[in-house]
Amino acid sequence: SAVPGYSPGFKKPPAMLRLKRKRLRSSEPPAAAAAPPPCGAAPRAPSAPARRNPFSSLDNAPRAGGTPPPRVRDRRPPADGSPSAAPFWQLLEPVCEGKPAGRAEPSERTDFPALTDDLHLPVAVSEVPSSPRHEFPADWSLKTRLLFMSSYPFTWAEHLKAQEEAQGFAQHCRATETNLPQSVQEPKLSTELRCAFQQSLVYWLHPSLPWLQLFPRIGADRKMAGKASPWSQDEALQQVLMSDWSVSFTSLYNLLKAKLCPYFYVCTYQFTVLFRAAGLAGSDVITAVISPTTRGLREAMRNEGIEFSLPLVEENRTRKRKSSELSLETEVANSLEAGNSMENGEEVAPSDDDEESFSWLEEMGVQDKVKKPDAISIKLRKEKHEVQMDHKPESLALVKGTNTFTLLNFLINCKSLVAVAGPQAGLPPTLLSPVAFRGGTMQTLKARSINAKARVHLAYEDIFSLEIVGPVMPHSLHSLTMLLRVAQRGAFSAALYTHEPTAVFNTNLDNTSPAFNKEPTGKDVPRCGLHPEAWDQLSQCPTLGKSAIRFLEMKDYAYTWKS
Repeated sequence: SAVPGYSPGFKKPPAMLRLKRKRLRSSEPPAAAAAPPPCGAAPRAPSAPARRNPFSSLDNAPRAGGTPPPRVRDRRPPADGSPSAAPFWQLLEPVCEGKPAGRAEPSERTDFPALTDDLHLPVAVSEVPSSPRHEFPADWSLKTRLLFMSSYPFTWAEHLKAQEEAQGFAQHCRATETNLPQSVQEPKLSTELRCAFQQSLVYWLHPSLPWLQLFPRIGADRKMAGKASPWSQDEALQQVLMSDWSVSFTSLYNLLKAKLCPYFYVCTYQFTVLFRAAGLAGSDVITAVISPTTRGLREAMRNEGIEFSLPLVEENRTRKRKSSELSLETEVANSLEAGNSMENGEEVAPSDDDEESFSWLEEMGVQDKVKKPDAISIKLRKEKHEVQMDHKPESLALVKGTNTFTLLNFLINCKSLVAVAGPQAGLPPTLLSPVAFRGGTMQTLKARSINAKARVHLAYEDIFSLEIVGPVMPHSLHSLTMLLRVAQRGAFSAALYTHEPTAVFNTNLDNTSPAFNKEPTGKDVPRCGLHPEAWDQLSQCPTLGKSAIRFLEMKDYAYTWKS
């Protein structure tokens, strides 16, 4: 029973004190009050129960000697499961063993916070396949980090021998296709698996400045601050760097045009450009996507004669037009007069407003005393929506076909491509490619395996993880998942950290293109350095929209993902 005179639900002191005094008067039996004291005992005055602090806890309250500890009331959640129905003290209750075991609490992850905290980041889920699939969709965004986790160890990815490392580099340079069995019993003893792992970590970079982190470039000023940059104040050195960069950029485009390079990225301090060869992303011509863009950049591209489109803006307009047509049809069906008035007034009000916006000044006779806005101000007012989308995913620009060559020349000669002040001043953009090119430097993604213990239920289980850090391109993600499918027996999960400005590269560029209905052909796959399965994946139409894959899981050799 509860302690007399104590109420856990003490909320209104005056009312509760009155109720307490009333209970004390009614609970004292008259017979007990009139009973004489035992023989030899000193008479004592009638006393009430000791006063208690109503805000104290039942567990730490002082008890009289021999008094059994009070029974704590049942703290289970209400039967209806409603959070609002639960008392407030239950929300403040610490973690207990009665909670569902399937959910890891922070106190249960203290043994390896650096690993599991990454997997419990809030993720906005936009698409989860209803049934597992044998392949996940193409993700054209750049990743800064991958964290794979499995119940099987990653010892096969540790401490590669010199011969295995050299063999992996040779396989990459020769575009050797590695065919592994569906599963390997002893991954650590498989030389083919370890060589293929080294092969999947290779990428090509320009420029190569080991003391600077050249990816990502957007928002990297803080990381580059204080680093040596002798070119920032030397114009002659800047010209040499830009000349060398132009040669590398042109070399990459020529490889792309000849289908010897599937794609490459140009990372500037303001935007990123993705060049894709014909046959990829559902397009039968070379494409280049730029994000994010500004009104000034788009205006400069128009002045250079570059034809481009804004797919997300056009998609928005199409959606609004369809919705307006549906509403118009509904109004016409309900009222013919309302429909006629809508048709007569359609797109007339804006022009009337533009032409007669200052007519009231003439009526007042002050048209000469008030300065009217000039043509530039009026133009900016009309293009307000275009300025508002600057630096946003909606500002994605698409260039197709021969216009990509014009874009190449524009970027080489564009003065705003390189920062003029700050830590990145005078530093050319970063070029990232899956294949070798003139002036490119071979680099490898950094990989390390970590073993930890996680508390599950009342015991500890081994959790093995593999961390990949660096600019992870689409082909690397596909190659790594193919290797893990074999080495981890078709059971692993991965947290993918996306470079956010590139997530919009997964946008469906053109729904009317006939290439979307074509089956992927792999006749040029051996020449471009991609695995046939990777080519088939990247040749499909992007389906992720403006999002990217954040979480990837394989169970029984089938994928599920969240974006």
